[in-house]
Amino acid sequence: MDLEKPARESSETRVELRKRVPEPSAPPVREAAPEGCLAVAIRIPVRIVVLVLVVPVRMVWDALVVAGRFLNDVLFRPLGRALLWLARAVFVWPFVGLWRYVVVPVATALGWLGNVLLVVPLVWLYRHVLTPVGHAVAWAVTSVAKGVGVVLGWVYSYLLTPVGRAVLWVLKGLGVVLAAVGAGVYAAVAWLARYLVVVPAVWLYTWVLAPVGRAIAWCAKGLVWLVSMVVTGIGTGLYWIARILLVLPALAVWRWILTPVGRVLAVIGREVRDAFGHAWRIAGHISLAVGRFLATLFRWIFVEPVRWVYRSVLTPVGHVVRDAVLRPAAEAARSVGRATRQALASARESVRQARADFRRTVFGAPRRPQPVDLGEPSGREARTLDSSTTALTKD
Repeated sequence: MDLEKPARESSETRVELRKRVPEPSAPPVREAAPEGCLAVAIRIPVRIVVLVLVVPVRMVWDALVVAGRFLNDVLFRPLGRALLWLARAVFVWPFVGLWRYVVVPVATALGWLGNVLLVVPLVWLYRHVLTPVGHAVAWAVTSVAKGVGVVLGWVYSYLLTPVGRAVLWVLKGLGVVLAAVGAGVYAAVAWLARYLVVVPAVWLYTWVLAPVGRAIAWCAKGLVWLVSMVVTGIGTGLYWIARILLVLPALAVWRWILTPVGRVLAVIGREVRDAFGHAWRIAGHISLAVGRFLATLFRWIFVEPVRWVYRSVLTPVGHVVRDAVLRPAAEAARSVGRATRQALASARESVRQARADFRRTVFGAPRRPQPVDLGEPSGREARTLDSSTTALTKD
């Protein structure tokens, strides 16, 4: 009993832990939006009419797709490859051959001629004629420049510098005199301008223009307030007249006429759109079934008889023709080719022997290389200390 008690407690603990673990919640199911009676009444007739209209269009579309794929695989792609190969053969390969075998060799030859006739003479002329002449001219110019520099330095140091200092001293004196005269004139003009222009202008602004301007500003403010009040009253009246005569009727028309009509048209448009989608998918299934039926019918009417004729008639006839005609002909052709190759090989060997005999008759036999004695042991044995092939161990 004491051994069973811990086992029972452990099992109860496991059950409690399982209860505590939250189970994964299932994904919430989206509830369909409630639909009105108008949508339900419009849906089925619209889908029937649209299905009747869409099925022929979808079948024609699928037929055009199949025909297009067949033409692409059978006609357009091979035709495009042939045209591409023809364009390469007509336009690309001639220009490539012209570039590779005409332009490049001619350009290489012209480059070599230009190098030999122009570059090499010009390099020799520059190196052995123009360079020494340039060095001589540079030395002469440098020497003349040095002499002229020395002369100009002497003129600047002993002639221009004293004259410049004297002129500067005279100009400084004149500047001091002119500064004093200008200061006096400026002070007199400033005093006259202050007491003849500034003081009367300040008095006129303070005691005449400022009071007149304040009076005119007060009158203008009153006039603006009066005009603003009149305009505000007229604007308020026009606003309420426009609101009553235009806005409220337009709002009523929008709220009680256009909005319900728009909602009805939106429901009709949504149902027509959904009907076209469902009809297109259903027409696809119908077209697929019709296509499979036509493919099966074509298979049993044309493909299976052709396959039976191929397997039961053409294949045995082909095997008979292969075993009775083609294989013997191939064996005969291989034997003829083998005999031809052997005859050609013997002819080549005869020609080679005749050419060797003629060369030997005219020029003599070729010399054979004479062996040179290098003092090395002959044979496969290597030189060791025990052998007597060296000068140190020889008896």
